[in-house]
Amino acid sequence: MPKPATLRSLILGSGHYLSPVVRTNADLEKMVDTSDGWIRERTGIGARHIAPEGVFTSDMAAAAARAALEQAGLEARQLDMIIVATVTPDMPMPATAVFVQQKIGAGHCPAFDLSAACAGFLFGLSIADQFIKTRQVKHVLVIGVELLSRVLDWTDRTTCVLFGDGAGAVVLGPTEATEGEARPRGVLSTSIMTDGSLASSLFIPGGGSVSPTTHTSVDEKLHYVHMKGQDVFKVAVKNLHSASKDALDRAGMTTADIDWVCAHQANKRIVDQVTSRLEVPEEKVLMNIERVGNTSSGSIPILLDESVRAGKVRQGDTVLMCALGAGISWGSAIVRV
Repeated sequence: MPKPATLRSLILGSGHYLSPVVRTNADLEKMVDTSDGWIRERTGIGARHIAPEGVFTSDMAAAAARAALEQAGLEARQLDMIIVATVTPDMPMPATAVFVQQKIGAGHCPAFDLSAACAGFLFGLSIADQFIKTRQVKHVLVIGVELLSRVLDWTDRTTCVLFGDGAGAVVLGPTEATEGEARPRGVLSTSIMTDGSLASSLFIPGGGSVSPTTHTSVDEKLHYVHMKGQDVFKVAVKNLHSASKDALDRAGMTTADIDWVCAHQANKRIVDQVTSRLEVPEEKVLMNIERVGNTSSGSIPILLDESVRAGKVRQGDTVLMCALGAGISWGSAIVRV
């Protein structure tokens, strides 16, 4: 019997959602002891989008999903799996993916959340890739979404200046590998990793079994993001560089083969240092941090979709994606769109 064709996962469509409500650095100057110059110098951020009252994580995720499905030319009922990467779910139970399934009109299929913070989308992409390549499913919706404005202490200038709300999504489907194909499209490699020794460097300590919700936990602001920025910065550059090299090695590529770097938009200085170490020229680095800020797991798919819809990233381009966040978890992927 002939061997079955080798499958790869291909991005069939992408989409994103950003609230029309924008909070600029000038707005923050009126709220906390900070300045536009201070924020820009340390992060590269000038503004961030804030979800309005009555909009939930699943609403943003569903909006991004609909846009991705439309671009892919698929109906929601053709989905075989829904993966939502988020640390700001609608509620602790059930998964936000369950509400997304309902809101977009998808049929019965596995729908679940995963928590890897800023690296969440790449973890989801890696999982979806395995299911498609092993022929267990055909079409997978992967969403990165965060509504961080509701878990921030807006009196803490070290965290509230960084984060914004938003959602990005991709629909993945199978494509057959052709023997000897010069520039095969699809997910060419992924690399994901976690080091729990730095878990307390970026976390939300309240609301779980360790510190259940009480009047005391709320008064002590345990349900907000707590971060030791210097700890995260120190490991970010090293781990993002190593993960990117690993994904390149797995794909049999070098940075010379990369058309674009789509890095998590956490801090412009981190992105600059990582791409410098990789020897990727600035003109190949996609950026939207100045007007979007850090949207955690939504960061990479939002930036990718914006770049595709703007005609910057085109079919056949090779994109290196990389992200690091709470856990500490990090990952990378090589994707030819």
